[in-house]
Amino acid sequence: MRQKINIITLGVKDYKKSLAFFEKGLGWKKSSASQDDIAFFPLGGMAMALYPRDLLEKDATVKFDKGYAGITLAYNAKNEKEVDEVLDTVKKLGAKIIKPAAKVFWGGYSGYFEDIDGHLWEVAHNPFLEFDEKDNLVLP
Repeated sequence: MRQKINIITLGVKDYKKSLAFFEKGLGWKKSSASQDDIAFFPLGGMAMALYPRDLLEKDATVKFDKGYAGITLAYNAKNEKEVDEVLDTVKKLGAKIIKPAAKVFWGGYSGYFEDIDGHLWEVAHNPFLEFDEKDNLVLP
């Protein structure tokens, strides 16, 4: 198996509301590959998809329990101000701030929010990470 993840799919409770959260609230651009019940958002070499939770349960043949699944999504900001701006924006859009942004033990600045479907996101500025001209993470 190649060391690659191509799509992260979020099972969402209210597809239209979640789509509006990302498109209208955060200003993300949906791919033309999107269809009536699935939206793809390009993320620079990979994508995030929104798909109705009940359809995802049916497809995966599992029932998702309510609660934290042990997975977080991370958005790396260019500076601390951007971290604060993102957390302020998502709060206004109905997300719950789980941990307000603060200086953290590893030398960065981060906070966490739970989106309107309960997915946990970290918004962080990490001064030790490198990004290329297309904002792709560069690891040694």
